[in-house]
Amino acid sequence: MIQLSDITKTYRVGEVDLTVLSGVSLNVKSGELIAIMGPSGSGKSTLMNIIGCLDRPTSGVYRFENREISVMTDDELASIRNVKIGFVFQTFNLLPRFTAIKNVEVPLIYSGVPARTRRERAVPLLEKVGLGDRMEHRPTELSGGQQQRVAIARALVNQPPLLLADEPTGNLDSHSGAEILNILVDLNKQGVTVVIVTHDQSVADRCGRIIRLMDGRITSDEVIR
Repeated sequence: MIQLSDITKTYRVGEVDLTVLSGVSLNVKSGELIAIMGPSGSGKSTLMNIIGCLDRPTSGVYRFENREISVMTDDELASIRNVKIGFVFQTFNLLPRFTAIKNVEVPLIYSGVPARTRRERAVPLLEKVGLGDRMEHRPTELSGGQQQRVAIARALVNQPPLLLADEPTGNLDSHSGAEILNILVDLNKQGVTVVIVTHDQSVADRCGRIIRLMDGRITSDEVIR
């Protein structure tokens, strides 16, 4: 599914070039459940952004489903982000004025899906994450764990083959975090490829593969089951 070859990412900060990723190469197979770990500043979020087509590498080759990312237009990249990749963030990123079901429908709105079809696809997903009775609630009326469930449902509404989760349990209490992790593990068992950026070893221990970064380089890549 994903092929990264000698990826580098350098940012210009004032008059200084800051290299965040340096020669990163890895492959992700369809159906894997992967944790990316490393201390702050190790480059893991930058790597996630490149995998998610939110940022372009400075050099190197990135192929997603055998398509070379560097030659794609911004519109083509936007289409991949909308259809092929689901995103779950630590801060949920829900629209405060929208109800839970409207938040889940947002990617479908961008895809031009009719309103009736949007609802038909959003309702089962909210039920799947245990929010069938909270569909008309706004984010301020939901707990952190419930908001993250909405975010997961939104990430899945276009049925993407890849789900990227950046510290998905980071803002949650231990009970809510465990529930969210269970949902991600179950989704993987159903065939979704899941990549999780995390500081939490207990989260990584639930994954089948752990990739560790330090100073922009992969220091270990371990298959644990």
